[in-house]
Amino acid sequence: LKGLAFNDPGGKPMTLADHAGKTLLLNLWATWCAPCRAEMPALDALQKEMGSDAFEVVAVNVDVGDDAKPKKFLEETGVKALGYYRDSTMALFNDLKTRGLALGLPVTMLIDGEGCLIAHMNGPAEWSGPDAKRLVVTALGKSD
Repeated sequence: LKGLAFNDPGGKPMTLADHAGKTLLLNLWATWCAPCRAEMPALDALQKEMGSDAFEVVAVNVDVGDDAKPKKFLEETGVKALGYYRDSTMALFNDLKTRGLALGLPVTMLIDGEGCLIAHMNGPAEWSGPDAKRLVVTALGKSD
């Protein structure tokens, strides 16, 4: 999945390959998606607790249009630890849909440091809960 493309928090184009060596929890979300709104605080908490040189939650907004609405959404949901990644073209979502990985939003993928898919899930989850943390620890090759 190294070629998956979106914009970094500074607005510059990047791909997953730019995160080589780091395990990622890649999440696609939109402001109009109620389950996305519900899980965003948990993704933020996971990044705050477990984010490191080895692991990052990369939550990519896929709303079309400008940045105003997504940034307001993050402010309203109290997100502070997540970087502001963005793809306003929907190309990232459509690429994942073509690969059979995305059925709707949110969609989340666990990707290893080589850019290979470990697991994926459609729909929301409690990303700051013990099961999610164990999944990340296991993906990082650490013991609890």
